[in-house]
Amino acid sequence: MQLAEDVRMGLASSPKFLHSKYFYDERGSQLFDEITRLPEYYLTRTETEIIRTHAEQIVTDSDPVEFLELGSGTADKTRLLLDALSELPGQRRFVAFDISDETLRHSVDTLSRDYPALTVDGIVGDFLQDLPRLPQIDGTRAIAFLGSTIGNLNESERERFFRTIRETLTSTDSFLMGVDLVKDETEMVAAYNDAAGITAQFNQNILRVVNRLLDANFPVDKFRHVARWDIHHSRIESWLINDETLSVHVGALNQSFDFTAGEGIHTEISVKFTRDMLESEFDAAGLKLGGWYTDAAQRYALARIQVR
Repeated sequence: MQLAEDVRMGLASSPKFLHSKYFYDERGSQLFDEITRLPEYYLTRTETEIIRTHAEQIVTDSDPVEFLELGSGTADKTRLLLDALSELPGQRRFVAFDISDETLRHSVDTLSRDYPALTVDGIVGDFLQDLPRLPQIDGTRAIAFLGSTIGNLNESERERFFRTIRETLTSTDSFLMGVDLVKDETEMVAAYNDAAGITAQFNQNILRVVNRLLDANFPVDKFRHVARWDIHHSRIESWLINDETLSVHVGALNQSFDFTAGEGIHTEISVKFTRDMLESEFDAAGLKLGGWYTDAAQRYALARIQVR
């Protein structure tokens, strides 16, 4: 079981870490949906504004037979693109690709009803591992990766991911990616440390996932949420900090892990980008920037990427 191996490795490391992809069980997806509606969380509102403004142009320029979204979740923002896609002539297909089977089934059922002109399918998978198994299609494919999820990957993970995207795309395909841009530190940190404490619950939920799926006994309430800006790596870091000495047993691993007072578990990074930074990473992977769409204040961008 991949979760078990990832938890074993993460909790045996220094500092300890858990991979952010395990936030998203059904409860985690619900909490994140709440986060996107918080006043501090500008990312979703700003990305939605950009999509609303440019959806027709994005879809027309890519003209996909198949539109596939990685980490689709509830696909709320995607509806703006699907509205435009359903207006194009010919048979079009939307594929939701997500790690959560529960969320995926609900999303596919809902979108199938709401978009009868489209064929709607779902693929359960991990976008870091399963892109090579995407089936070949007859026609152009557009892949979307919204929500600035790319910011959750460190530099080496992004390098591997972009190279996988390069190997996945044909010369006529495109890749649409949401990216959060560098801005005022206070504004960025507040987006990950909201006054209502929803982000804290979301962060702690990863411990509940481990408890439930791996028979662990994390005392969830003893781990407090901390978000901080790392200027040297251009990223927000999310941590769960424990303030007392304790030992956690993971039944599925038949192994215990000791925590000292003040020790943390690193759960997520959220990298903030500049355009130059992104273009350099694209170029190294054999990709190029085909389109760049931002809001008026240039807080966030959608990058449309193609094979170089």
